[in-house]
Amino acid sequence: MNIDLMLKDPLWGAAAVQSVKEISLSYRDEIVECERRGLFPKEAFREMGRRGLLGVVTPTAFGGYGGDAPEYCLTTEAMARYNLVSSQIQIQGQRWLVDWGTDEQKQKYLPGLVAGTLVFSESISERGAASSLKQLKATGRRDGDDWIINAEKIHINLGKESDVSLVYAMAEEGLTAFLVDTHLPGIRREHSNPLGGRLMPTADMYFEDVRIPGSAVLGEPGKGFATFLSTFNVSRLGNASELLGAAQRALADATAYARERQVGTNHVTDFQGIQWILADSYGLLYSASLVRDRAANLVAAGKEHAFEATLAKKVAIDAAEKVINDVFALVGGHGLYHEQPYGQILFDIKTLRIGGGSLEVLRNYVAQQLLKSPDLRGL
Repeated sequence: MNIDLMLKDPLWGAAAVQSVKEISLSYRDEIVECERRGLFPKEAFREMGRRGLLGVVTPTAFGGYGGDAPEYCLTTEAMARYNLVSSQIQIQGQRWLVDWGTDEQKQKYLPGLVAGTLVFSESISERGAASSLKQLKATGRRDGDDWIINAEKIHINLGKESDVSLVYAMAEEGLTAFLVDTHLPGIRREHSNPLGGRLMPTADMYFEDVRIPGSAVLGEPGKGFATFLSTFNVSRLGNASELLGAAQRALADATAYARERQVGTNHVTDFQGIQWILADSYGLLYSASLVRDRAANLVAAGKEHAFEATLAKKVAIDAAEKVINDVFALVGGHGLYHEQPYGQILFDIKTLRIGGGSLEVLRNYVAQQLLKSPDLRGL
């Protein structure tokens, strides 16, 4: 729901959303089967690359569109709205490279990531570390000009499908980000079976004495917190957009059904209680979209945006969870079967409630920033 995104070119935006619709329709059989089995729809993903949907934030010199957060939010939301595999992780990788990569790293990875011929993953989460990067057990040890990586990572979207993974590990200098080509010896990958986000299957990844060159460091050794926060603040807008798109899909499908479903001489949508649910749900999504749009516009303007991006994901979670719960009142028993989308959308929203910063972490940050502000940020 684009309310106030400041796009470089609104006509490009309309064409991009239309491309998402067309690809979703053309590759529907692959997408349905992959979602059922928890597989990555690689053919649809390649077509997204060919149609310019995977490189919206990457400079034109590397084959991208050269957009910013508004274009990122628009396309990511549309992919969730029309049930197409998300570009979220792929674009996040490109942002890391654009912001922190060397010329060599950019030339090596960006054209393939834009085209979809290379797949990116981020290896951050570990058992026992929760949301604290300081608790990571992964290590990067110097060995001459090389680094030796040892790590056990979990919840890695596209971990088994990726060609390159950004691995966060502790070096002598502190937290460091490493670009690791996943074909290297010593890497083992095992699929897991998530409830939500099944088009972006997760994996556990094991790095056992993996040797990488010194040129694989992203940014500088010990500067991992800086690389992480710069990209994750923006990635929360991608998460918010996915939440909004998924909730819009549920509400639109449920409303279409309810308008045709007869109850005696009436349709379901003739009843006032149902109309209130529709009005409240739309209002929540509209409001959350405005918060997301403002944060995205701040990013594009080069202004401070950490608070607004965090708030955008928080209110998107609140809105999406309320909407997906309430749409079952519109569809009744019709929505209680695997053949219908509502159960999977519910799982997708619950997954996004946690991934990329849980609701509780977001609430803590928002409250802490309010309490630090002399005027409670304008209250």
